[in-house]
Amino acid sequence: MPDLLWDDVRNFFDPALMGSLPDARVADTSVEDWQAVLDLVRSQGWSCEYSEDGVAVRLPRAADMLVRSEGTDAVLRVWPATGVLVIFRAYEAGSIDFDVDLRELRGQVGVNLLCRLLRAIGRRLGKPVTLAPESDPLHPVLGFDVEADRVVLLADPQVS
Repeated sequence: MPDLLWDDVRNFFDPALMGSLPDARVADTSVEDWQAVLDLVRSQGWSCEYSEDGVAVRLPRAADMLVRSEGTDAVLRVWPATGVLVIFRAYEAGSIDFDVDLRELRGQVGVNLLCRLLRAIGRRLGKPVTLAPESDPLHPVLGFDVEADRVVLLADPQVS
């Protein structure tokens, strides 16, 4: 059984309501957590591209990536499935921030893919992963719950 059903969460996948690139986040992280995410990307065989200030370079270890990101725009693009892009931004060690493009996540297939991604990251880190409207990180709408070991609703998906 899927974590979430399209008919129940379709509003949270509407770019007009959530923004095209809602904000996903893992709070209270460390360099080791960042490295665990990089290792997850590799172990899953997901295609990826790392760039610094728009120039593609070899993906460094997390510690080096985070040091470089202090004066550089460090971005990791990951494709966990064909046609689905996830953009990790190495702002700081203390949180793992990434965007998903809702236009690429349509229907139950898109919901399932997003849930698999959030679960994979959350399980690897043993931490909650939240998804909030674009530029509104204080109001998450869904996320991976560690204790439940699944993606759950964090807000009412019904918009009046």
